Amino acid sequence: MLTEHEIEFRVRYHEADAMGFVHHANYFKFFEMGRIELLRANGGDYARMEREGLFVVVVKAECRFQKPARFDDVLRLRTRVARITEAKIEHEYELFRGSERLALGRVTLAVVNRQGEVQAVPDWLKLLPAADPDGAASAGRGSGR
Repeated sequence: MLTEHEIEFRVRYHEADAMGFVHHANYFKFFEMGRIELLRANGGDYARMEREGLFVVVVKAECRFQKPARFDDVLRLRTRVARITEAKIEHEYELFRGSERLALGRVTLAVVNRQGEVQAVPDWLKLLPAADPDGAASAGRGSGR
């Protein structure tokens, strides 16, 4: 199974500020797109989790901005499962314009029920990228493209 996946997309007008730069909050939206597509590429489905009464919530998010992205840029986002534990899933992100890296990100997710109580990561989700006993993702890598 994939532990890494890439997507390409074009920056839309509403994602940029008046100067034509991507607003910093949109980087986290890009990261969400990357994790959903990684899950989908592995046969997973967030809607399935929600039907089962489980929800994924962000408990920590960080981004190191290195160079600005601009309106109409074609960007490539690499998403990688960094770690899966009993209760958390961590992803790392690299955002590129061509070969130029624009940003690095990391997001930690927890699984909760409808009442907001922390739940174990579902077995089927842990198996998507198989995890080492210490919680580090170890399954095969691939671009998923």
